[in-house]
Amino acid sequence: MRKIFSIATLWVVLSSFNKDHKKPAADKNNLPASNPFAEVSKLPFRAPDFSRIKDADYEPALIAGIAQQQQEINKIISNSAAPTFENTLVALEKSGQLLNRVSGVFNMVTGANTNTFLQKLQEDIAPKLSDNQDAIFLNTKLFNRIKSVYDKRTKLILDKESQRLLESTYQNFVLAGANLSPQDKEAMKKLNAAEATLTAKFSNILINGTSAGALVVNNAADLAGISQTAIDGFAENAKAKGMAGKWLLPLQNTTQQPLLQSLSVRSTREQLYNASIHRAEKNDSNDTRKIIITLAAIRANKAKLMGFANYAVWKLKDQMAKSPEAVDDFFAQLVPAATAKVKEETAAIQALIDEQKGGFILQPYDWDFYAAQVRKTKFNLDETETAPYFELSKVLEDGVFYAANQLYGLTFKERKDIPVYQQDVRVFDVFDRDGKPLSLFYCDYFKRDNKNGGAWMNNVVGQSYLLHTKPAIYNVCNFTKPLPGMPALLSFDNVVTMFHEFGHALHGMFASQKYPSLSGTAVARDYVEFPSQFNEHWALDPLILKHYAVHYKTGIGIPQALVDKIKKAASFNSGYNITEKISAALLDLQWHKLTPGEEVNDVTVFENNALHAAGLDLSQVPPRYRSTYFLHIWSNGYAAGYYAYQWTKMLETDAYSWFEENGGLTRANGQRFRNMILSKGNTEDYNKMFKDFRGRAPRIDAMKKSISF
Repeated sequence: MRKIFSIATLWVVLSSFNKDHKKPAADKNNLPASNPFAEVSKLPFRAPDFSRIKDADYEPALIAGIAQQQQEINKIISNSAAPTFENTLVALEKSGQLLNRVSGVFNMVTGANTNTFLQKLQEDIAPKLSDNQDAIFLNTKLFNRIKSVYDKRTKLILDKESQRLLESTYQNFVLAGANLSPQDKEAMKKLNAAEATLTAKFSNILINGTSAGALVVNNAADLAGISQTAIDGFAENAKAKGMAGKWLLPLQNTTQQPLLQSLSVRSTREQLYNASIHRAEKNDSNDTRKIIITLAAIRANKAKLMGFANYAVWKLKDQMAKSPEAVDDFFAQLVPAATAKVKEETAAIQALIDEQKGGFILQPYDWDFYAAQVRKTKFNLDETETAPYFELSKVLEDGVFYAANQLYGLTFKERKDIPVYQQDVRVFDVFDRDGKPLSLFYCDYFKRDNKNGGAWMNNVVGQSYLLHTKPAIYNVCNFTKPLPGMPALLSFDNVVTMFHEFGHALHGMFASQKYPSLSGTAVARDYVEFPSQFNEHWALDPLILKHYAVHYKTGIGIPQALVDKIKKAASFNSGYNITEKISAALLDLQWHKLTPGEEVNDVTVFENNALHAAGLDLSQVPPRYRSTYFLHIWSNGYAAGYYAYQWTKMLETDAYSWFEENGGLTRANGQRFRNMILSKGNTEDYNKMFKDFRGRAPRIDAMKKSISF
């Protein structure tokens, strides 16, 4: 899951970005000096000092942070002076520094290295954080002050960023319910608290369900087709769980599992696939169905309170697309071509099965196994042939970092003196083109049972000139950890994931904003994936590829013939790849188009009906995420927004076509992209930013070409 933990609206920013400036005054901070969050970290970039932080430190710091922010809000609204931009908007931006200091670290750890203590705290603290946000965004006196300044905006002398802050803050308050009646505000607070509790609960249950859903294999012969190294690793997994003599295959968070393309025993493929799709619907403590039905109903009721037809209409108001209808129109241009492509691919795979006298009709758990054979036959490409050229550290330092150097002039230096939350985490100093410190970068690449699935980026410290903070950023992935002494070899898809997540990191590193709520990745969901998906292109750029794609044993660069195979094969399975994602996006929108009173009694029936109505009920192509393990939409802020991945693919392919038209990978082009896209944050209208860079509004042509339609 390429799930950037990105921020699209101010009320999320207030509890996600670290907005440190100075040590809180004693009368606003009842934390003992021994609590590591009681003062700003003295480490570079104000990085969290994990050598001091204990699990028990989070709760008192979070509670104190909430209390302190409420004191700061009360100070704003009790100010006897007339509301001004400085004493209201800027004061609001400065509030919550203790809360954001601890929240940034808490989010980092609970996503990537959680435990039962932290999971319980996460669920307990969620409604309190929700109450705090409501106390801000549903505060009538505070909103009246903001509105007073907003109503005078045409007479104020403000720079462009300050004007954007005023307009954005006013809109965010309105969209949060600031104009509701007192009675409706109380109703909204209750719904918000309930939603916050359930989103935290969903995340924790899914971690547990994914871990518990791992497939136990009793016979080594059933693992035929995968490497001995992988088999040994699965044996170690089982041994660690007290099942010596067996093999334990962990689940990724997507529907399809990477091992399905290698496992030659069909019954094992079927078992692994079923373990994946049913991980959270076993009528046990890890079943999420009641939670998601309740969450959908809560969101529908919130939308009704706000006067919107449904949650999707409400949530797209501040997005680039603006409305669900615009998204429907966008997908209408893709679905017919995508499904037609899938039918071609299905026929090719079925033909191979028949040629091999398989005697069965292609099923979802067969797709990757036979697609890999079709690809090998058609393009003579085998992943075992490419993996030795993609060693993780080499990809990171000589690929991902090197591309950032060639495009933007960045340099990197690993440091061992920054404490981390888990031993696999690496930390790097990032230096700008002039040699000055730009950012701190953490990377955590290996899968663990106590880590959320997928891949994501977030800030543990946000950038802000107002608060004198520079960004500290992290990337998290879920690659298979090799046995001791063995290299971490990646699939090319893994390589692309690393470039993707680092694209998000660049968006955060190049942030150049005064105000934290407009900084870096604090943009709309259907814009935030643009920089990350754009950065994927450099994985196959000839200059970059030859620099990192080196055989881990021989040191010989990847042969051009193999590169050609990778490029030609990139178009293979494009119908399947986009259809599974569109199907997931459709499910997301359908859940969030529900109106109050619309009952969902059976999640599977709901999914089937939604896919059928859209012409996407293709038995061999399941959604990339089924509703029961769709972390993006139930817990990670992408509700009614999963379409963003395809929307931003339109943006990034169109932007990359500009690079192709203007000399490709050059420092000048990189600097232009940095100046006009990566460093802008949420300081301008998204459509304007793109048009200024591209010279026109985005078009879908390059996207269609990229997926071979």
